[in-house]
Amino acid sequence: MTQTGTVRHTHRHAELGISDDKAVAMYETMTLARGYDERVQLLQRAGKINFHVSGISQEPSQVAMTFAMDRETDWFLPYYRDYGVVLSVGMTVKELMLSVYAKVEDPNSAGRQMPGHFGSKRLRIVTGSSPVTTQVPHAVGFALAAKMRGERSVSIVSFGEGSSSQGDFHEGCNFAGVLKLPVIFICQNNQYAISVPFSKQSAGRIADRAIGYGFPGYRVDGNDPLEVYRVVKEARDRAVAGEGPTLIEIMTYRVNPHSTSDNDMAYRTKEEVDEHKKKDAIPVFRQYLKDVGLWSDAQEAELQVRQRAILDEATEYAEKAPFQSAEDSHRYVYAEDNAITRVETGSESVGVVSAGKGD
Repeated sequence: MTQTGTVRHTHRHAELGISDDKAVAMYETMTLARGYDERVQLLQRAGKINFHVSGISQEPSQVAMTFAMDRETDWFLPYYRDYGVVLSVGMTVKELMLSVYAKVEDPNSAGRQMPGHFGSKRLRIVTGSSPVTTQVPHAVGFALAAKMRGERSVSIVSFGEGSSSQGDFHEGCNFAGVLKLPVIFICQNNQYAISVPFSKQSAGRIADRAIGYGFPGYRVDGNDPLEVYRVVKEARDRAVAGEGPTLIEIMTYRVNPHSTSDNDMAYRTKEEVDEHKKKDAIPVFRQYLKDVGLWSDAQEAELQVRQRAILDEATEYAEKAPFQSAEDSHRYVYAEDNAITRVETGSESVGVVSAGKGD
């Protein structure tokens, strides 16, 4: 399906309907996601933050699949490595930094949830939960609502291959298939569910399971972002045409430990990891942009300076930002009585129910 690693001088992005500006924006978002990930790992090792889940090597496919969607109408249900996804839909590095520093301005949870648990009403990012795969039936629910309302809206949900062993995956796919719902299931198969290799999780291809649910399934090389874009774009076109869901298995590899609390050398070898690091798709995509005349060494140098400034400013801001107050520590945790505030409007007094902060 792909020709990863070969130099293409044809304008593949144009053939896919991707403008030159959009192709460059995809690359810049990939590098920003990579830079953020690398910066946060350093912060964790320096004791500045407590925890990080890395998505390094998965950014090109994450960015590509998100750019294939409509960010004004679609719903996004990412999983905890999806920095490329959330940056593509408009979340900022500053907002991500506020999350890892657990500060009150964190738009995801006001600093209450673990990093990587995204949620933004403004950006149509549906709030995630810690148990894996719960986002799959949620995505199906959003797709059902869109169909019932007659909206041209598609939900896209991503998860790791370990999640495909959970009941939520089966239930979500089965329900979506029966009702032909506008949802795209993205399995980011990075070969390891924490310490369990894919060979011990499944005897077959995850994409092949789609036929049992009554809709198409595709396996695509995650190191070829343009191919990822093509497959996801076609899946979205099917969804808005009323043809139902699609399951896409993106083949990738987790080059870093599962999290900063994981010792991955206990279950795999350094040689294996190093071999996969050689397949990094970001420099390959950069070379493609050079080959078609959209990128240069001077642009690359300027980008590095600009994105370094973004990371520095976001880090400094998050470090100095306040934590939530002790008085607010139980908000959004326990049920609260609706407090009534009296608002004076001329000679009348209007009762207003106070709402919670955030999204």
